[in-house]
Amino acid sequence: MIEIQNVSHRFSSSLPLVLDNINVSLPEGKLIGLVGPDGAGKTTLLRLLAGLLLPTSGKILISGLNTIENQEQISSLIGYMPQKFGLYEDLSVIENLELYANLRGIDPSQKQKTFDKLLSFSNLSPFTQRLARNLSGGMKQKLGLACALIKTPKILLLDEPSVGVDPISRKDLWDMVTQLLDGHLTILWSTAYLDEATKCDTTLLLNVGKLQFFGLPQDLTNQVKDHVFKIENVSDKRNTLKTIIKEENILDAVLEGNDIRLIVKNPKTIQDPSFQKTEPRFEDAFVHLLGGMCTRESQFANILPKIQELKQFPITAQNLTKAFDHFIAAQDVSFQVAKGEIFGLLGPNGAGKSTTFRMLSGLLTPTQGRAFINEIEMEKFPNIAKSYIGYMAQKFSLYGSLTVKQNLLFFSGAYNIKNPKENIQKMIDMFALSPYLNEPADQIPLGFKQKLSLAIATMHFPDILFLDEPTSGMDPIARREFWMHANELASQGRTIMVTTHFMEEAENCDRIALLYRGKVIHLGTSNELKELTQSTSLDETFVKLIREYDAAHPL
Repeated sequence: MIEIQNVSHRFSSSLPLVLDNINVSLPEGKLIGLVGPDGAGKTTLLRLLAGLLLPTSGKILISGLNTIENQEQISSLIGYMPQKFGLYEDLSVIENLELYANLRGIDPSQKQKTFDKLLSFSNLSPFTQRLARNLSGGMKQKLGLACALIKTPKILLLDEPSVGVDPISRKDLWDMVTQLLDGHLTILWSTAYLDEATKCDTTLLLNVGKLQFFGLPQDLTNQVKDHVFKIENVSDKRNTLKTIIKEENILDAVLEGNDIRLIVKNPKTIQDPSFQKTEPRFEDAFVHLLGGMCTRESQFANILPKIQELKQFPITAQNLTKAFDHFIAAQDVSFQVAKGEIFGLLGPNGAGKSTTFRMLSGLLTPTQGRAFINEIEMEKFPNIAKSYIGYMAQKFSLYGSLTVKQNLLFFSGAYNIKNPKENIQKMIDMFALSPYLNEPADQIPLGFKQKLSLAIATMHFPDILFLDEPTSGMDPIARREFWMHANELASQGRTIMVTTHFMEEAENCDRIALLYRGKVIHLGTSNELKELTQSTSLDETFVKLIREYDAAHPL
């Protein structure tokens, strides 16, 4: 179906290759996973296949048609869902479908039948008049998929369709896509969630523009058999992790609740009886293939000054409620976060996580209840309370038209930092921002956007961090670097509250509050939550607990 023959691409002669001599044949009627770290070339490859870019060298054949010479014919064969939400947010669900139907030349007599089928397929029938901007993240992705399918394609290109959506919406989206497989439709699914790659028929892995692996996901996983270990019930998990990751034989180390999961270079040298072999995962093989963690120590945490005097519970939510007209986004939310704790807020899209964050950080005034930062009531003394906080918003909230350096300068002024030049340089060095300093912030790779957001949220060296989906869209290597920083900050006594849709990284949290329908429905450690459902993974636990609540509390 797709022949990629010696394809290379660069965006200008002065820039390095984004894709370097890719040579692969993709079969018809299969689900193909496209994975790789941020900046590997995944989006560029999909845009080349869609005919939106032309290769610098080499050629691409789709059903025997050349993407350079036969663009118009190829466009009729392809459905493409871009990484960024490619819909019109001021239009309703049905208006977006109408627009795409007109653009794709759908016969007017067939429109209603097509719309009814797609709305039923995506479970969007009750929401036809809702504006796209008012849809949840998962519903937006479903609408984007429906628009990509408005004219039945031979090839469906999906660029990270599940980024930023919760595990339940992700499962729904996955079920929708797999229903489409009929032996004739070829689907290329780019993803940052490596558990999704294991469900694909075959996997294509890129790194720095080069093809590193193409084959069955299990074949790659088998390459690290006997290299993956676990240390269980570690008492001082963060300091143990900090020590063990520096060992030469350790390629990777991550927290799993109170356990530490490890990838070792040479398993034959392992003598420690606490190292127990465990079954490898695709993510282990991915990290192993890329050479393991790039950074072994948080220089970022090392440059921060000692924390100020934090109270025992630096964050307190006391019966927080927020109503928008007749809609209650958060209802009677209460919890305390201890000094030096990483506290996770988990929940589906629209559960009230960001609303709770914004009330606690002083960006929203509660309808009822009180928020305390370091025992200072936010509503009464907002300036004092906010001085303790660094806030990283869910959506990229920097100034896209300003360069990276201009954003750093602007926010150093907003924070009234006394030595802005010194602080800015520290952020540039710590987050490797030098190559992008003169690039507009909205044009740099997603992983570096997240790093820039984190740099700006912490450049005034706060003692309390609010991080709202800080790793959304990041690849596993970048996410490991982020959590290395977070764990080190927590070990210093800094307090962190975080939301995430990556369930495996929520294992870094000391405790987790599960929010649903604006309420805290469960609160405990990751192990305690897993025990409630007799599950081995937080992902499975999340889905089970939400569905159990739905069954017990029908709308």
